[in-house]
Amino acid sequence: MFKSKKTLSKAAVLAAVPILALTACGGSADGGGDAAADGESLELTLAHSYNEDQPQALCGADVIKEEVEAADVGLTIEIYGASQLGGDADRIASVASGDVDIDIQGASALGGVYEPISVLDAAYAFDDADHLARFMESEEGMALIESFAEEAGIQTLGAWSAGARHFTSNEPISSPEDLEGMQIRFPGSPQFLMNADAMGANAVEVAYEELYLSLQQGAVDGQENPITNIESENLNEVQDYLNLTSHQLNTNLVIMSERWNELDEEQQEALSSAVETAVTEVTDCVATDEEETLAEWQEGSDWEVNDDVDVAAFQEQTVSNLEDALEGESLEAFEAIRGTSE
Repeated sequence: MFKSKKTLSKAAVLAAVPILALTACGGSADGGGDAAADGESLELTLAHSYNEDQPQALCGADVIKEEVEAADVGLTIEIYGASQLGGDADRIASVASGDVDIDIQGASALGGVYEPISVLDAAYAFDDADHLARFMESEEGMALIESFAEEAGIQTLGAWSAGARHFTSNEPISSPEDLEGMQIRFPGSPQFLMNADAMGANAVEVAYEELYLSLQQGAVDGQENPITNIESENLNEVQDYLNLTSHQLNTNLVIMSERWNELDEEQQEALSSAVETAVTEVTDCVATDEEETLAEWQEGSDWEVNDDVDVAAFQEQTVSNLEDALEGESLEAFEAIRGTSE
């Protein structure tokens, strides 16, 4: 079993398993960096779905580009944000085919090509970002990422949490019982819908682009997202409560196509280091943004921040229900995650 090279503080560890495995399977000191050897620059595409002012873009994708190009190893990165290169499923397929080099994806979306990886988005799987880091550094975490690479042909360069997800609503949600009868918008991926069922919510699938209007018109009673997304979409304008349930880490993986094999050793190290820096930067940016946003909302009158939430009751119910619902490798991954909880 491969071991990680270093520990990351308050962030998910760089997934060293696929990087080392690729080097063993064809990467070398000479590598495939012919462009660099000829004095030319090799351009990599980096795609994601986030707005330019969100942490995943500003402190993630932009930092990767800046760090890689500052290393001066014959690599440049062209960023295509806000789903310019397609939705999640389209971009995953493009990474697998090599049409997109690097992408930032939610774990649940990646479950479409390797189901167990979606468990990283299971409700109450992780206690916090430090717990995510411990799991990713564990043998079980390394094995999960390696299996994903073998199954999907997609490498993982790093992982971060872009904050915990919370419910918004027009009535306070303080316990699992409060969800009864509410129509709550969830993303349509299997893991999110399983989360909804485990928590006792009545899930309604609504496209993210239609979320504001659906809440405004009362088509759904509430929704769940991290604070960065809630702020970006101005949901405080169409909801009365932000309920701090912290029920799921919004986990992103930085994935790469087999083009990794075209990079020489120096380029691989520069890209790995750039992603490592971005992992830390995103974590710090999210924490700062959340603190500032919550303080602003608590002082303002747009809506009420409900911090009187029985998180223990939510977690106990949800974990028990997920252990019953998950099967096979997905259940093993979930149990391994919970096993690294302090």
